[in-house]
Amino acid sequence: MREIEVFIDTEEIAEFFFQELVRRGYVPSEEELEEIADITFEYLIEKCIIDEEPNDDDY
Repeated sequence: MREIEVFIDTEEIAEFFFQELVRRGYVPSEEELEEIADITFEYLIEKCIIDEEPNDDDY
């Protein structure tokens, strides 16, 4: 199996969840979306789907 590089952006995750929740009749707050995005990111790390690496903005 080959390795590919994937970049996960929590803001992109939040936007995706916002669109999907609104489509289903829910209107989440910005704070709720940030929490959902963070939880999703942590889930992907816990399941070893992604590895967290610091980016250049963290320095």
